[in-house]
Amino acid sequence: MARVRTTVRAAVVTTLAAAALSVGASGAWAQAWPTKPVRIIVPYTPGGSSDIIARAIQPMLSEALKQPIIIDNKPGASGNLGADAVAKATDDHTLLMCDVTALAISPSLYTKLAFDPSKDLKGVAMLAYSPHLLVVHPSVPANNLKELVALSKTSKIDFAVTAMGSAPHLAGFAVAAATGAKWEYIPYKGGSQAVTDTIAGQTQVLMNGMLATLPFVQNGKLKVLGVSKSTRVPLLPHVPTIAEQGAPGFESGTWQGILAPASLPPAAVSKLSAELIRIIRSPDLRARLASQGAEVNTMNPTEFNTFFAKERQSWAAVVSKSGIKLD
Repeated sequence: MARVRTTVRAAVVTTLAAAALSVGASGAWAQAWPTKPVRIIVPYTPGGSSDIIARAIQPMLSEALKQPIIIDNKPGASGNLGADAVAKATDDHTLLMCDVTALAISPSLYTKLAFDPSKDLKGVAMLAYSPHLLVVHPSVPANNLKELVALSKTSKIDFAVTAMGSAPHLAGFAVAAATGAKWEYIPYKGGSQAVTDTIAGQTQVLMNGMLATLPFVQNGKLKVLGVSKSTRVPLLPHVPTIAEQGAPGFESGTWQGILAPASLPPAAVSKLSAELIRIIRSPDLRARLASQGAEVNTMNPTEFNTFFAKERQSWAAVVSKSGIKLD
């Protein structure tokens, strides 16, 4: 009996020692990470909401991690080209900064997707939210959504979208379905190009994240007709919501977050998430983003992944209703 007890006691001690060693190794690994420059892939052209926030956090994140932070714009396929590159990265130093809603839409929109966002990527930190602005070229003779809808039934109107099947595209579809508006969707590879062409008058209407669009409203290059939030925004108090103008309950926007390959160890995810949330909540950065129309709205990895799962489910219903499918 004594031998049995001794053997059991030895086994327990060995197990505890192994666990302690594992925890110690994990902690040491987290302290060591990152060991080289960190690349953040932004899967859109420069100048959009994701790019703006990535570059806003870049210097503080570099200081916190004691490594250079490289912003790599990799547009294409509604952001899926860049997301695929991150999903398949194996170096533990490649991250994705994107519109989380756009990523959540992809599985139900694309018949052929080279990666599975729910399995190949995991949330690190949600950082900010900004509503979409419904804007038009200043020459468009409409000063509210009702007038724009009426105009769309008598004149050809091109609606610029950041990409086919993107959140702004589906938001435009939802507005048209609710109000009876008629317009032609013109796809781009990112928000900045869509904005540029609308400013030039090549397209007449646009829905895009407030963070990237507000400066052009403020300098008169675009005219804002509505905000996609459930309530009016402080920076544009006189601009009614889209819900107020014939689309009851309508709300959309862009959620900016950082994701990592599913293979990134939990210790690195926890460390990175804590630093990102600390940085984005810093008073100076919070104030700067608020002045541009973005709200700091953070989520830790668990909250992020729960939100992402719900977004995939809710947008799948919208895609199904729209009838849009892409290869």
